[in-house]
This record gives sequence, C-alpha cells and structure tokens, in this order.
Amino acid sequence: MSDRLIRIGRWVLGILILAFVVRSFARNWQDLQGQPIDWTFRPVPALASVGVVWLMYAMLIEAWRRMLAGWGEHLPPMQAARIWVVSSLGKYIPGKVWAVAGMALMAKEAGVAAWAATASAIILQALAVGTGAAVAAVFGTTVLEARKPELVPLLWLAGGASMVGVGLLLHPAVAKRLLVLAQLGVDAPSPRAGPVLLGLLANVIAWLGYGTALWLLAHAVLPAQQLTLAPAIAGFAASYVAGLLALFVPGGLFIREGLLVLMLQDSIGLGAATALAIASRVLLTVTELGAAVPFLLLHRGPARVA
Repeated sequence: MSDRLIRIGRWVLGILILAFVVRSFARNWQDLQGQPIDWTFRPVPALASVGVVWLMYAMLIEAWRRMLAGWGEHLPPMQAARIWVVSSLGKYIPGKVWAVAGMALMAKEAGVAAWAATASAIILQALAVGTGAAVAAVFGTTVLEARKPELVPLLWLAGGASMVGVGLLLHPAVAKRLLVLAQLGVDAPSPRAGPVLLGLLANVIAWLGYGTALWLLAHAVLPAQQLTLAPAIAGFAASYVAGLLALFVPGGLFIREGLLVLMLQDSIGLGAATALAIASRVLLTVTELGAAVPFLLLHRGPARVA
C-alpha cells in the first residue's frame, strides 16, 4: 500500500511540475511573440546555443558525481544525468526545496544515501551563487565602467564577498557547518576539498558557457544585434543568481528577466533586451525539457547501484 501511495504521489508531483513548466513556457512564448521588434532565425547559432547549454549541464552533472564519490557514494553517468535533469524541473514549483527533495528521493531509489545527494546539491548550489556573483562582477565591470561607473565599487564589493564565501567553503569545517544548518538528519562528514574545488571550477566554466549561449542566442534571433560577450556573461550570471536567491519565485520567473533587461538595455536597447530576456527563458525551458524528456520516456524503474 505504501509503495502504491509513493508511486501515485510521484505521478501527481510529476504532473504538477509539468503543468508549471507548460504554463511558464506558454506565457513566455506569448510575451516573446508580442515584442515589437523584427525577428530573424539563424539555425546555426541557435543550435550552438542549445549545444553549449547541454554541455554545461553535462559538466555540472559530472561535478555532482565527483562530489558524491568524495563521500563514498557512486552513480553511473547516465543514472546521475537522469536524476540531475529530472529533479531540476522541480524549480518550476514555488519554493526552492522541490528540486533538492526530488534529487534526494531519486538518488535514494538508485542506492545512494539521501543525505549525500542533498548535501552535495547544497554545496554545489552555494558554489553556484558565489561564483555567479564573482563572474558577474568581473565581466560586469567592463560594462558599467563606460555607462554607470558609480556602480562599479558596489559590484566589486558583492563579487569580493561572494569569493570570500566560496573560499570558506573549501575549508572542511565551514562546509560541515553549512550542512549542519541544512538539518540533513544525520551527522554528515565534511566534504573533501578536491571535489569542492572541482565544483568551484565547474561552476565558473558553466557561467562563462551560459553567457556564451546567451550571446549565441542573440545572434540567432536578433536581426541587428550588437551584444558583445562580456555583457552577455555578466547579465546572465547576475540575473540567474538573483533568480536563485528569490526563494519563493518558481524558476526565478520575472526576477531573472527583469534584471537581465536592466543589464543589457544600455548595450542593445530596451526592446531588444526585453526580447532577448524572454527568448533566453524560452531557450532554457526548451533545453531543460529536452534533457529530461528522454529519461522520462525511457526510464523503466530505479537502477540500483551495487
């Protein structure tokens, strides 16, 4: 009876997530079509943008696997990919706990300790926020120096504070304290410095890759785009981090788009920045669904790890 209830609960949760994703996509698609600019479509940069995003997913999944391995837990690459991309859809439900909770449940079904899956997700999320703010500070400086130099010290203050926080995570005692605050229900051991450092590097590269994907997207859909790489990287990193920190906004909806418009409007104009922000949301929804759907269709039950 309990197994049946769990299966029913998973189906209900899956349908709920799908409903939120579809609603988000439909709303963004309507907004995208309503933007008063001339559209174009260049398939090569569009496909390249999707490919870069998926490549960043693969790298972050491997970083997660290595973090788990540091605690003695192991997942095959495809099993880890399934858990990571499917549980990530939980971000579309209000509250940021669903993605982490889904990851813990799916990892447990695959034979991995739930606390290890949760702890690794928390550490990598903290690294993502810290490195994202730092990347935004480094690349945003080149954008703000010419247009709003008075904001540069504030940007560097935020970036510096973020890097201090990231540096502290490399200290086992600090990382363990973070896991204690997360109340995992067990006395989780401190993560090894090696996997944490790998997670740091993976997140830095991922922010650069996501910004490059946004730049490619601009080439794909804007007929006379003038976006350069630095503001694309800074804008994406800053806006995505803001969306992550907006705890009760599903997928950072509107928070991410609003900040991205603010950061890009001086470079490419308000209309183009608004259109690109919405196109970016559509792109990420497509890549997340595109990565998850094959696993949802082909999966036939939890594969246990020996």
